[in-house]
This record gives sequence, C-alpha cells and structure tokens, in this order.
Amino acid sequence: MKRWRTVLVGAGVRGSTHLKGVLENKDRYQVAGLCDLDIKKTNILKEKYKLSVPVYEDAETMLRECKPEVLIFVTHPDVRLEMVKLAAKYQVQAVSMEKPMAQSLAEACEIKKICEENHMKAVVCHQQKYLKQMQEMKRRIVAGEIGEIKKIHVETQPWMAQLGTHYVDYALWAAGGQRAKWVIGHAHGRAELGDSHPSPDFLEGEMLLENGVRVYLECGYLSESHHPEEYADIDNRITVYGTRGYVWAETDGYWGAFTSQTQGELLTGKEPGWYHHQEKQIQTPYYTEFADWLDDDKKIHSCNVEISYHGYEILEGMCLSALNHVRVDFPIAKLDYEPVLTRMKKEFPDIGTKPRILYDGKEPREEYD
Repeated sequence: MKRWRTVLVGAGVRGSTHLKGVLENKDRYQVAGLCDLDIKKTNILKEKYKLSVPVYEDAETMLRECKPEVLIFVTHPDVRLEMVKLAAKYQVQAVSMEKPMAQSLAEACEIKKICEENHMKAVVCHQQKYLKQMQEMKRRIVAGEIGEIKKIHVETQPWMAQLGTHYVDYALWAAGGQRAKWVIGHAHGRAELGDSHPSPDFLEGEMLLENGVRVYLECGYLSESHHPEEYADIDNRITVYGTRGYVWAETDGYWGAFTSQTQGELLTGKEPGWYHHQEKQIQTPYYTEFADWLDDDKKIHSCNVEISYHGYEILEGMCLSALNHVRVDFPIAKLDYEPVLTRMKKEFPDIGTKPRILYDGKEPREEYD
C-alpha cells in the first residue's frame, strides 16, 4: 500500500488535530515537513508527535524542498486560494483544506478550477459527519426508518462561516448527495463581518433540492438554542423529517429518533461530543477516506471539493437572495458581481448584536480533561 508524502501548513490547534489524523493513518501517509509563520508552533508540534522532519516559516520553500504529493493547509480563509495556487505550481497531487473554502464564490470557483485543470484531488474539512451521533442519524436514514425524506431543518448558533458551511454539507449528505435547484434567503448584522471567518450575524434560508426535498437553514444568534447553558458556543441541530418519522443529531453528542422502528417512542442518546472527538478522533477516518480516494479514483471522498463548492454556492445564493430580494437559481454562472461580504459591510446597518464567543481550543472543558 502506497504511503503518500505529506506536508502541513498551520501548526495551531486545528493543525495539530489534522496532523494527528494523518499520523493515525501511518501506513497511508509519510509526513515530510511542517510549516507555520510562527516557527515556535512548528517546533512544539514536532516535539509533541516526536517527528524527525524539517520545519519551515515559508510554505513555498517547504513545497520546493520537500516535494510533497499531499498538502494539508490549516489556515484562515483569506489564504486558501494562495495555497492552492502554490500546490499547483509544485505539482502536488492532492490538497486538504479547512472550511470555508474561500471568502467569495469567485475565489471558490477558481480553487475548484485550478484543482480540475491540474488533476489535483481536493477535500474541504467538513469532518463532523464522522461523529458517532451523525453516523447514527445517517444509518437510520439509509435503513429506511424514516421513509422518504421530505424536509431537513438546520439550526446553528454559530454563524455562517463557522458552522453554517458544515451543516449545509451535512444536509446534502443526509439527503444522499442531492443538489439544490434554488434558494431564497435573509441576512442581517455586521458584527461578525470582521471575524477571521467573516459572515453576517444571522442567515436564514430555504432551498429546494433536485429530488423535491426542502431544506431550511438558520445560522447565527437568532437560531434556536437547544442547550443554552451546557453548549452555548456550538449549539446546533440537524433534523431530517420523512414520511415515517424523523431523526436528529447535534455536534455536542446528542441525537434523537422517532421512526418506524421506535414503537411510538422518541429515542434519545448522547455520544461524546465535538471537543472530545477532536482528540479521540474524527480526523482519522477523514484521512483514511482521503487515502482511499488517492489510491482509487472511484472512491470519491464525501468531503470532495465539488460538493463543498456547491455547499458554498448555496450559502452565497442565500446571501445574494437577501441582498437582491430575489430567488437564486443554480448554478450561479456569472461571478463578476461585487462580493457579498463587501456589500454587507457597506449596506447592513449596525444593529449592535453581541454574538457568542466560540471555543478556541486553548482551555479544555472539564468534561474532556
């Protein structure tokens, strides 16, 4: 079995998680180099995992010297395109990036185009679908317990570029990989437009999938909070409704099912949540699936750039709908318009919202110590 020569850019909390996922697939990957603008972080990561690899402050130097086949970059969204261009320049065969894949649909489209033109496989890290509760939800859907899917409801307290991008992907995944025909949307609030993952404070929208399933999305401070005291910073839920019942799952570990198999009762459960699984470990199957795709073109990764681009397109469409007061149909063909985030900064009134502070990974919660 081939071991893919791999380098990592970004040695922060999430970078460490990605690296651990790669190292737990040690028969599939060979780590060849680490890079971060802060060389101290790279050295800490190198020591943490007892690696004998060179460390760099400059990504291009690492790519030139290490000649990797796989580039993993765990950076802020504003440098995603730059990293993909570097990967193409140095003939990297595959890239793995964090979400969201860009800061505009035009950027996302260019990323997808570069990957296609250079025959470079690419995945976007919507890895929470590997959580046990998400897998439990999917298992019941595939088994036919809820019958024919009719609608999907997504609620996330974190904003669009934090969890909204994740949950659009999970809605498409739950629906069997369907694509959207059209969307409508509403958005407001400019406080989070200055975030490292810029977004309106609140976005809600509706989409119609090609198979007739309706998806309703809410992300931001006005969405329903299911655990306001326990999980204030990641409170979220995806609920899939069918002709014979419904199932739901949350990042924090909770899940529920009222289906043809539950004998008239609502079953609920609690699995280890997101913070536990960052270390325990959902990144591992993400990279196992990536290696499978690298080995076999037919085993397309569930987080592939094509479906991730469409998820980004859906959110962009909702933003365009909100700004232009129209329904947006897919695909969005002309991308030469003013970026939606730029327009929101100019056009949205300051309503003074105070969005919740997301967990930064630096201080582990007592539950997961």
